[in-house]
Amino acid sequence: MAEAGTYTPRLKQRYTDEIRTTMQEQFSYANPMMIPKLEKVVINMGVGDAVNDRKVIDKAVEEMTAIAGQKPVITNAKKSIAGFKVREEMALGVKVTLRKNRMYEFIDRLITIALPRVRDFRGLKPKSFDGRGNFAMGLKEQLVFPEIDYDKVDSIRGMDIIVCTTAPTDDEARALLKEFNFPFRN
Repeated sequence: MAEAGTYTPRLKQRYTDEIRTTMQEQFSYANPMMIPKLEKVVINMGVGDAVNDRKVIDKAVEEMTAIAGQKPVITNAKKSIAGFKVREEMALGVKVTLRKNRMYEFIDRLITIALPRVRDFRGLKPKSFDGRGNFAMGLKEQLVFPEIDYDKVDSIRGMDIIVCTTAPTDDEARALLKEFNFPFRN
């Protein structure tokens, strides 16, 4: 990688050069600051097996660090649930929030490398927006990322990926993500 501050991810460069003007023409914003942009990406991996074995969380942290390029936060149970053998403050998952350059790098790898490797992939659901311009999707296995060594995986874990945008409506967010080449179904 280049020196700090000089490297610009490919998608970020494309956003500033092409996508902003396309969005401006499509929605005719009065002010350039109204043009939607990517705000953050949140990756969440629930680890239910951690109830029986604490080492599973450590393995999930290691895998999430490799995928995101940033150390995740361990999420804890808020209250005890006897039926699931969960105690308060017990580690149950990991999450990471990516912003700026790391976010653009992750989205680039997700679209160009990981999603094409998903088995029986037919496209992302275009209705997975929350009404405020945020898109949520799930992956059933972490093996689609090339950073994960298949031989070292102890169990297959899924993850939720939430892409937060500054778009006020779902239509604007959908148009923005289509410009970023998100493979939506028709």
